[in-house]
Amino acid sequence: MAGGAAPAPGALLRTLLPSVAVAAAAGGPGASPAPGAFGRVYRGAVNISAERVYAFAYSSEPGQADAVRVYVNSSSENLQYPVLFVVRQQKGVLSWQVPLIFRGLYQRTYNYQEVSRTLCPSEPTPETGPSDQIIFVDVASMAPFNIAYELLVTRLENFQLETNKAFNFTASPSQPQYFLYKFPQDVDSVIIKVVSDAVYPCSVVSVQDIVCPVYDLDHNVEFNGVYQSMTKQAAITVQRKDFPGEQFFVVFVIKPEDYACGGSVPSSIHGNINRTWNLQRTKNLQVTIVPSIKKSVYVQAMFFSFLSFLSFYLGSVVVAFVHYIRVRRKASSGRLSPEDGSGIMTSSHPITASTPEGSSYGAIDESSSSGGRQLSSPEHRPAAGSDTDSSVEEESDFDTMPEIESDKNVIRTKVFLYLSDLSRKDRRIVSKKYKIYFWNIITIAVFYALPVIQLVITYQTVVNVTGNQDICYYNFLCAHPLGVLSAFNNILSNVGHMLLGFLFLLIVLRRDILHRRAMEMKDVYTLDYGIPKHFGLFYAMGIALMMEGVLSACYHVCPNYSNFQFDTSFMYMIAGLCMLKLYQTRHPDINASAYSAYASFAVVICLAVLGVVFGKNDVWFWVIFSMIHVLASLALSTQIYYMGRFKIDGPDSDLGVFRRAAMVLYTDCIQQCSRPMYMDRMVLLIVGNLVNWSFAIFGLVYRPRDFASYILGIFICNLLLYLAFYIIMKLRSSEKLLPIPLFCIVATAVVWAAALYFFFQTLSSWEETPAESREKNRPCILLGFFDDHDVWHFLSAAALFFSFLVLLTLDDDLDVVRRDKIPVF
Repeated sequence: MAGGAAPAPGALLRTLLPSVAVAAAAGGPGASPAPGAFGRVYRGAVNISAERVYAFAYSSEPGQADAVRVYVNSSSENLQYPVLFVVRQQKGVLSWQVPLIFRGLYQRTYNYQEVSRTLCPSEPTPETGPSDQIIFVDVASMAPFNIAYELLVTRLENFQLETNKAFNFTASPSQPQYFLYKFPQDVDSVIIKVVSDAVYPCSVVSVQDIVCPVYDLDHNVEFNGVYQSMTKQAAITVQRKDFPGEQFFVVFVIKPEDYACGGSVPSSIHGNINRTWNLQRTKNLQVTIVPSIKKSVYVQAMFFSFLSFLSFYLGSVVVAFVHYIRVRRKASSGRLSPEDGSGIMTSSHPITASTPEGSSYGAIDESSSSGGRQLSSPEHRPAAGSDTDSSVEEESDFDTMPEIESDKNVIRTKVFLYLSDLSRKDRRIVSKKYKIYFWNIITIAVFYALPVIQLVITYQTVVNVTGNQDICYYNFLCAHPLGVLSAFNNILSNVGHMLLGFLFLLIVLRRDILHRRAMEMKDVYTLDYGIPKHFGLFYAMGIALMMEGVLSACYHVCPNYSNFQFDTSFMYMIAGLCMLKLYQTRHPDINASAYSAYASFAVVICLAVLGVVFGKNDVWFWVIFSMIHVLASLALSTQIYYMGRFKIDGPDSDLGVFRRAAMVLYTDCIQQCSRPMYMDRMVLLIVGNLVNWSFAIFGLVYRPRDFASYILGIFICNLLLYLAFYIIMKLRSSEKLLPIPLFCIVATAVVWAAALYFFFQTLSSWEETPAESREKNRPCILLGFFDDHDVWHFLSAAALFFSFLVLLTLDDDLDVVRRDKIPVF
């Protein structure tokens, strides 16, 4: 290491220290300092009765920060009698010993004979002019024998980092480095980018204010400033407002062990906790400081986010206006369907199939369903009135028509079911039943979101106070702070879920109002035609979409291992509500109640939390979960196959349950093995069970660490499977896809495909250590403000919105088709 030009030490020291004799120090504690020269290696020996003192002097110019680096070396490995080095400066004292000892995991110790430290610089001000600086280096030891040492003091030529200019250097645990950076006049924020070709040794990058001493050792680097652990890359965003002096130190420390970065202890020292090891751990690093984005980019990003989704509002207004014009035209021509005029008078033909001989168990022929259809005719229905009728004030799961209880077991086991067979309950009671979904999800959202918000605020406060940026797993190469928030862009990108969720609520409200008006007119099309209109589940879906945006934003305040379930909880609920809505469309009387549905969601979320805690290495958890998954799939399949009418009961004898089970197995699985009674349902359930069993086997074999995403994948696959089955059966039944639902289906497929592409562009991973997660960090890709995951937020919000519209509009073609002509599947 070469230093800068040094003044004549003897003359300068005599000027600065006229009362001190300048001579080589070879005596005891009262020895005079020896003038030292920068760049010269001093060798000597010390013991308990002899120490040495060196004095180094130099001059600093105003505006120029001069730094001095001290290099020492001792061949002795005697930990009982280390060589002590004390550096005295104008504003502080720095000391260390050689061998320098570091402690690792389980109190392992590592010693180093070579140590070099940068002294804290003192910068003269323009008012004082050139300043003469003097440094004393004391070398001592308590050893009763001589211990040799080497000393080298140099002035650093490249101590101040420059903007947009890469700088390369080398560091080790005993030879940390730090450099100075000053903000240019036109820069308010910068990003410190550090890269290395080698993963290990593990290192720490710290940003500290201009104060002395500088914390640049493994055991104290976390005491001050902002810091990150690092393997191959790190990035820290620094704002001018956080440093009153408009300058800071960038400190680089190499850790003595790699466990903090996900590495392992070297195999040669396993099991030897009490020994000391002198390991050679050096790392080549490159640091580049680049200006961050300006305030105008924040404004552009916010305008882009809101305007992008407000365009959906404009599109919805245009569609509503066009629909209104079509209604007026049909009204003037007398071809208007009373509710919304969107359907065309057509017939829907159910799928027919012959029933093989011997398959009459629990089923009756289609011709015998006339009684059931007569029950749903207008003259047998209660008059349509206000939903506030006193007879239906309380929601009930029980049928209110006494004749239904006597024949519903027969009606629901017909080979060919029609919608009139499963929409026999009083409309007002059923509507109130589904409205509970809406009110319950609002209650759940409030009680769930409030503690989440409080927790993430605490997380962000801890990050800001401690400076520990290993707590949160951001994409640090594209993390733009705003106020106390460290990654405002990840929060802003969730605005789409809230805006589109609110828009969906408005669309559902419009349909609800039109339906109520038609009901007030006691329109025969509303009473006996089309799919029964119950909007409670749709309202719940809109609230769930908005809450997904809120909780995703909360999660991205500080994404980490402990709060990942915040980001997925309402995704489970969205997938579950969509499946329930799809099933409710053709099974309005037998769909699950809100209480049982939300209780099931609570069990799923509980399992997700347990999976995050125990799912990493515990095989027993995966065995139990896989068994629960398979059994739940079989139980749900049985309920769906028998339309909720399958019961394990029998005679009063102890063997009654087993006799009933054997009879069902013989009749449905052996006697009718060649032709199931309900072929279409059987095909769906077989495929569904194969998919779910495959998931269970995959989880048991591979045990994925991201358990929350694993469960979400199960929900999404089941939803897609059921939706595909529904659309296929709808087309097989000669039903139509109108232009709006067809457009929504295509848009959903395209947007979901694009969204998933960006979702799998992993930018961070809380499954790994913070340092390993930062290896995946990548720069922004949109407006210089949003990264791949932000684009996923935008697209997934649009995809969920289009998915909801598919469910809302899919059966609009049936609005003028009699319910006793609409098949159930």
